[in-house]
Amino acid sequence: MLTVKNLTVQFPGRHGTFTAIDDVSLSIAPGEIHGLVGESGAGKSTIGAAIIGLLQPPGFVANGDLRLGDTDLRGLAARDAHEMRGAHISMIFQDPQTSLNPLMTIEDQLVETIQAHESITRADARDRSVALLEEIGIADAAKRIKAYPHQFSGGMRQRVVIALALCTNPELIIADEPTTALDVAVQSQVLDLIRRLADTRNIGFLLITHDIGVIAQITDNVTVLRGGKVMETGPTQRVLRTPEHTYTQSLMGAVPRLDKKLDRFRVPESDKPKVAAPAGQSSTDAEAWLRAGEMTLGEGLGMDNITVRFTGPRESLLRKPDAFTALDGVSMHVRPGTVMGLVGESGSGKSTMAKVITGLVQPVSGTLTLGENPLPLGRQRSRKDPSRRLVQMIFQDPFSSLNSRHRVGEILAEPLWLYGLEADASKRRDIAAAMLDLVGLSADAIDRYPHQFSGGQRQRIAIARSLLARPRVLICDEPTSALDVSIQAQVLNLLKDLQAQFGLTVLFISHNIAVVRQMSDDIVVLKSGKVVEAGPSEPFFSGPKADYSRSLLALTPNYSAS
Repeated sequence: MLTVKNLTVQFPGRHGTFTAIDDVSLSIAPGEIHGLVGESGAGKSTIGAAIIGLLQPPGFVANGDLRLGDTDLRGLAARDAHEMRGAHISMIFQDPQTSLNPLMTIEDQLVETIQAHESITRADARDRSVALLEEIGIADAAKRIKAYPHQFSGGMRQRVVIALALCTNPELIIADEPTTALDVAVQSQVLDLIRRLADTRNIGFLLITHDIGVIAQITDNVTVLRGGKVMETGPTQRVLRTPEHTYTQSLMGAVPRLDKKLDRFRVPESDKPKVAAPAGQSSTDAEAWLRAGEMTLGEGLGMDNITVRFTGPRESLLRKPDAFTALDGVSMHVRPGTVMGLVGESGSGKSTMAKVITGLVQPVSGTLTLGENPLPLGRQRSRKDPSRRLVQMIFQDPFSSLNSRHRVGEILAEPLWLYGLEADASKRRDIAAAMLDLVGLSADAIDRYPHQFSGGQRQRIAIARSLLARPRVLICDEPTSALDVSIQAQVLNLLKDLQAQFGLTVLFISHNIAVVRQMSDDIVVLKSGKVVEAGPSEPFFSGPKADYSRSLLALTPNYSAS
């Protein structure tokens, strides 16, 4: 159905022409799900954009054939290419929130799309839209179709985007990271839907993802990219279980395993040399600074009977606003110097728990302790309270948590003067540079801005900033969910090394249960704001006690290299 032969995509610029895709070939049959996997920058999304004709200028297809059936996609006039999009090729993007118009109801968006491609009445288009929503698993579709995108959950919004892609009966759907932001239960539902559509409608799918578990679960064939070139291609099970190319082998070694715990991840070797750190700014200097200063890393963290309620909007003066209980009497204890994994579906209360511990959310009841000392709650914890330094957090999106107007040196020096750890500006710079070396970044990074780094590098900067506060507890809230598999492995290896080296107490929050197994000593499972299971992680993965825990494990895509 789709044939891509010797595709080359280039981007001309001031410093020459950059070849993003170099002589790539692949094909997709009707009803086939073809996986496209590789690191960030490998060219996965560029291939999808070239096929559908949405390459960003000045990028252009320099060479190769693109055919959908007998149609030469490169030879289409602009108007014909416009009609091809939607009618024959559709696309599902990573973030459904940005794919949907927030000012239009779901009905208006579906009906508009159908009427743009067919001569059909609004009533008939609406009936087809309702049928589509029912087909993709949205209950009470005739009523929910009147809702706006913000009134749906993330998984439901992704289903609506799939309905938009389906409403013109396309032959090919390009799905670009369709499950990255979803928890394991919702991800499983979306993947099952894609598999069912491929089987029942005979639609071909090009599934772009960095999640090897997703590739293993639903794709028929897979193509592995690196630097715009095909490293390996073939049937999914053959490529994943017996990879022939050394890069594919190293990529498989970087995948978090659900079946067993590994000491470290194997990652592809970088071809970029690291600039050596000058004297006084090396990782050894950072280690010495962290161990100094009368700090005790790795104190235990206790949470007892914490309850958090959020009040909804008041609908009238005579009616009290509804209250939503985000955490319901939650108790949890992280042992000193260990990693506690926290898992659960979206809305289970994981991030709320992190915000309670860091003082960003005020609970209605309960107590917190750090070591043997009480930890002030929410509004009781003033900006000058010393406990603010002792608990630090690494957020999911490092770009939004780093000040884009400041250089990295300024960002890293901020905790040093904010908490009074170093008064001398030149010494602050030396300490910041040494910390960059500790987290694996070159010395020249200190004078650059956050936008000049990749996602994995920005997360390393965020880790360095949190360590510069000399914390006793480190909270990692989905620190690798937006990273590809090899960069994720590098960041996880770094966190493993730092935790072991300094005895850090870590609360590791993730919806990726395979990652949690690799990182955690103990585990807590949350559902609807309540703890359903807690205990040592290895016995948990060998035989979870709660039905909900067993269902989470069963839904998790599992890659095994055996």
